[in-house]
Amino acid sequence: MTMTSETEEENSSDIVPLSGSFRSTDHNPEMESVGDAAGSGVRKNPEKTRKGLVDQIKRFAGKPARLNRSKSTTGQALKGLMFISKADGGDGWTAVEDRFEKITKTTEGLLIKSKFGECIGMKSKDFALVLFDALARRQNMTGDVIDKAILKEFWEQISDQNFDSRLTIFFDMMDKDGDGRLSEDEVRQVITLSSSTNNLSAIQKKAGEYAAMIMEELDPNNIGYIMVESLKNLLMKAETKTLAEITNSQDPKQFIEELKPTRDPNQLRRWNRGLRFLVLDSWQRIWVITLWVTIMAILFTYKYIQYKNRAVYEVLGHCVCFAKGSAETLKLNMALILLPVCRNTITWLRNKTSLGVLVPFDDNINFHKVIAVGITIGVSIHSIAHLACDFPRLIAATPEEYKPLGKYFGEEQPKRYSQFVKSTEGITGLVMVFLMAIAFTLALPWFRRGKLEKTLPGPLKKLASFNAFWYTHHLFIVVYILLIVHGYYLYLSKEWYKKTTWMYLAVPIALYACERLIRAFRSSIMSVKVINAAVYPGNVTTLKISRPKHFKYKSGQYMFVNIPKVSPFEWHPFSITSAPQDGYLSVHIKADGDWTKAIKRVFSEVISKPPPVRDTSHGAYNPDYPKIMIDGPYGAPAQEYKKYEVVLLVGLGIGATPMISIIKDIINNMYDMENAQLHQIENGLQREPQDKNEKFKTRRAYFYWVTREQGTYDWFKNIMNEIAERDVNKIIELHNYCTSVFEKDDARSALIRMLQSIAYAKNGKDIVSETRVMSHFAKPNWEDVYNKIAMDHPDGTNVGVFYCGSPVLTKELRRLALEFTHKTKIRFSFHKENF
Repeated sequence: MTMTSETEEENSSDIVPLSGSFRSTDHNPEMESVGDAAGSGVRKNPEKTRKGLVDQIKRFAGKPARLNRSKSTTGQALKGLMFISKADGGDGWTAVEDRFEKITKTTEGLLIKSKFGECIGMKSKDFALVLFDALARRQNMTGDVIDKAILKEFWEQISDQNFDSRLTIFFDMMDKDGDGRLSEDEVRQVITLSSSTNNLSAIQKKAGEYAAMIMEELDPNNIGYIMVESLKNLLMKAETKTLAEITNSQDPKQFIEELKPTRDPNQLRRWNRGLRFLVLDSWQRIWVITLWVTIMAILFTYKYIQYKNRAVYEVLGHCVCFAKGSAETLKLNMALILLPVCRNTITWLRNKTSLGVLVPFDDNINFHKVIAVGITIGVSIHSIAHLACDFPRLIAATPEEYKPLGKYFGEEQPKRYSQFVKSTEGITGLVMVFLMAIAFTLALPWFRRGKLEKTLPGPLKKLASFNAFWYTHHLFIVVYILLIVHGYYLYLSKEWYKKTTWMYLAVPIALYACERLIRAFRSSIMSVKVINAAVYPGNVTTLKISRPKHFKYKSGQYMFVNIPKVSPFEWHPFSITSAPQDGYLSVHIKADGDWTKAIKRVFSEVISKPPPVRDTSHGAYNPDYPKIMIDGPYGAPAQEYKKYEVVLLVGLGIGATPMISIIKDIINNMYDMENAQLHQIENGLQREPQDKNEKFKTRRAYFYWVTREQGTYDWFKNIMNEIAERDVNKIIELHNYCTSVFEKDDARSALIRMLQSIAYAKNGKDIVSETRVMSHFAKPNWEDVYNKIAMDHPDGTNVGVFYCGSPVLTKELRRLALEFTHKTKIRFSFHKENF
């Protein structure tokens, strides 16, 4: 799933942009004043702004002049109102013709209406049916079947590069009786169709209300209809807004063209450039991995040489050298694999030391996985060398060859393979391999994320779940016990000081044991209760819980949550969505697995019941809410945002959770700083010089939230409104993207954009998010986002890019951060959230 697409360019000065504002290139004074009003978003005196825009819309709507064909509207909005867009594949006639041949094989070359959308490549079936009817009316057709010739005529009309032609077709779809006027019922039907096509269920439910609003604004004389021409002009102005902005400001276009890399014909230079990018982005990872590999190589070589010089080599040869060399790396890796999951230790090192400059603490889980791969390789080499080589050679050795080895394997030479397998060393080794295989397999993303749940047979479906991963991962306790026993009963090492397994494991196991004890103790003394709970669309449960007295955290951090009623043993990490200044803690939990679905079910049952009668005068809590325990907080990449002057916060779906806490924290910090300055002025104190090491350096923030469903805006609706209201200095730009809505040039979203603009002008509320923050449609063009930030800030600015969400977007955001750092004098530092 690629996150790049053509999206609407926004006015860089707007904190809460109005994507549907009307601004044209023909310098119509009326329309310019409308555009100025609409483009201001949540700015000074919003009531006056909205009134001005509504008045302008009414005045303009009262002049139902026909389209001015003398002006080149084709040149102004060539790309607007596309019926077949990138979302559909954008095929040409050849592809349509091929599909026609396949679809009409059994219908003697006749295409039925229900297959029209499939044939032209339009994925929106309902919209395609209405489009078919409009095109048929233009041809005075009454049937539901067309041949290839008529299909080609239809195709030429909907793919016509003339904007006016496509505009006419679009309004023929709206004006079903062809009288050139739109009744309220026709408007309602079109709103229903557009909202259904774009998966905007909330708008669909209010179609009648929005139709009445349009009639109120565009039919000021209450004549019962609105002229199609008036609506056409309003829509055309919305379509040409983006082009006007580009025309009026050529610098950004020129700037981004200069940023596009030209392909160097020299292969060596291209490799060199790629290597520089890799080192710039990953130097911390590179030195850590290099050190790790080097230590393993040294240990393997040391053991290999050691056993090559022993008598056992004469019988077992290189096999024993490989077995012992890999065993030594296994000891190291079985010790190291515990360190990345010592979260308290990592959080302390991140917060209290400067090691974060050298050590990539953000990649602790990735390093844990890399070590697991090293263990898998080591186990494979060690097991194969022993089972397939060493043991058979010992059995096949002559009495003279075996005699020097009697002190290791017993005076009587083993004659059967089972003697090795049944020994303490053999049993512990085989059981460890079996348990590791289970744990490692169920930790793979296909099992852990439930991707194989549908493909596995009934009894095995539960293996493809987080629960299976969680419980089997705790088999490591048995594995470590077996490893210590296995390392004690060695064939070739009898002296205690040569049995080094316990030496490798002692400190990491002790550290990890302390971590678990701290977690158990801390969670037991952190008494918390659920203050409130809610279940939102998109399968998200939000919990507002009491905050323990000594629970101090930073925005961007996370905590573990345990609900014994669901599972007494499972602890799951969730970003804290409340701000450090809040007197409570909040988390948002998406039902995406067994445990999280159970959470939703438990709290839904409580919420659905009538609240119990109780004394609320002393802050009593609902006793029906299940017991909850927390542990944390723990460090995360996003907590480092304060050291950057500018931050770009990107959340994909539920990945917005740490970013919500950050933007609240930014506003709170700004308020604190302003109040401190006012206090100094009021008391006649000279302002102290800003400390160069001031912890809070952020002066500008850009928040991009990309979500698939309209209902997900309910998760943070109140917070968005609060931020838009409190952010009087316009520090934060809020950008919500709803990807279920077709891109800006698509005819299927044209009416939604126009409706969005009118509704916002009238009520100051976005119809998609139902907040004061205007929503954008389709997916962001991330290159434009980086370009905008690079243009808005002076050279030398440090921009922190923080991302939380699906891994699909990580590669692109990291690549753009590197490219813009390389091409401009602004440094973009990319950080990915990992749990």
